[in-house]
Amino acid sequence: MRIAILGAGSLGTVAGAYIAAGGQEVELIDVYQAHVDALNQSGAKIVGTTDFQAKVKAVTPDNMSDVYDLVLLLTKQLHNDSVLRDLLPFLHDQSVVLSLQNGIPEEKVASIVGRERVIAGSVEFGATFMEPGVSKLTTEYRHFKKYAFQIGELDGSTTQRLQQIQAILNLVGGTHISDNLVGTKWSKLLINNAFSGLSAALNTTFGGVLDHEISLISAAHIADETIKVGHANGVQFAAMNGFDPASLELNREEDISPSTQKLLQLMKASRLLKASMLQDLEKKRKTEIDCINGVIPRLAAGKDILTPYNDLVVQLVKQAEETQSVPEFEVNIQRFAELNRRG
Repeated sequence: MRIAILGAGSLGTVAGAYIAAGGQEVELIDVYQAHVDALNQSGAKIVGTTDFQAKVKAVTPDNMSDVYDLVLLLTKQLHNDSVLRDLLPFLHDQSVVLSLQNGIPEEKVASIVGRERVIAGSVEFGATFMEPGVSKLTTEYRHFKKYAFQIGELDGSTTQRLQQIQAILNLVGGTHISDNLVGTKWSKLLINNAFSGLSAALNTTFGGVLDHEISLISAAHIADETIKVGHANGVQFAAMNGFDPASLELNREEDISPSTQKLLQLMKASRLLKASMLQDLEKKRKTEIDCINGVIPRLAAGKDILTPYNDLVVQLVKQAEETQSVPEFEVNIQRFAELNRRG
C-alpha cells in the first residue's frame, strides 16, 4: 500500500516515523521546505515522552507523484478547498482519504474527493513541532501506545478497508474502530473546545488549564455547552478511552466539582500538550478557531442555547490573530472569572 501523510507537522511527523519504521511505503508531505529537507537528511526524530527516530521520505506538495492508496489528511481545515482539489490527481478510484483533522470536516472533505473515498478519524495524542525534522510527543507514552486513533466509516459499518487501515495505524499506537463516527468526532471536538481553544485563549498548556481553578471551571462550562449543542443537533457522544463525555453535562443546580474532577482525571496524560492553535498564534498565523470553538455558537443558532464560554474563547483568539500577539494569561483569565461570577 502506498501511503501519504498530507500535512506532516507535529502529529504527521510522529505518525510517519512509526509507519515508516513498520516497513510501510509512506511519503510525508509538507509545505515547509526546511522540514522536508531535515526529514530526508536525518529522518523523523520524536522526543518528549519518548526518544525515537526513523528514516523517512518527505516531499513538498509540488513534488508529489503517482497515486496514493491511503492519504492521512492532517492539514488545517482552513486550506481544505485548495489542498483537496490539488490532491485529486493523485487518487485512484479505490483510494481512501482518512480525515484526521480537528473539528467535524468530513462532509466538506467528501464533497471534494467523493464520499466513497472518505473514512474519518480522531487523533487521540498530542505533539508539538520543535524544529525541522523534530516533533515532541506530549502525551504520556504508554497512553499513546494504547490510545492513538479512533477511525470509522461514515455509515458506521466495519469494512475490510477499515481493518486494513487499523492495522497500519496500530504501528503508531492503539487504533480503535468506532461505529458511531459522528459521536467520536464530537467527543474529540469537546476536548478541543475545552482545552485546545481555552489554552490558546489563555496562552498556557493543557496542564495550565487544569491547574488554575478559574480555567478548569471554564473548561467544564465549555464542555457543557458543547454537549448541549451536540444533543440539540442529534449527536450521541461516543466513549473516549472508556469515558462517557456526555457525563460532563451540567444541570443548573448541580455542583460543578464532579465535572472538574472528571476533567482532571481524563486529561492527566495530556498535561504537557501545547495546542496547535497557540503555536499558530506564536507564529502569527491564522488559527482554526472557527472550526473548533466557533462550531458551537454556529450550531446553537435557533436552538435556544447560550454559549458564552465558547463565544469568549473565539473572541479572545480572534483578537490575538488580529493584533498578531500572544494572549496574556493574567489578563484573559479575568475575562473568564467574570463569566464564572455571573453564573
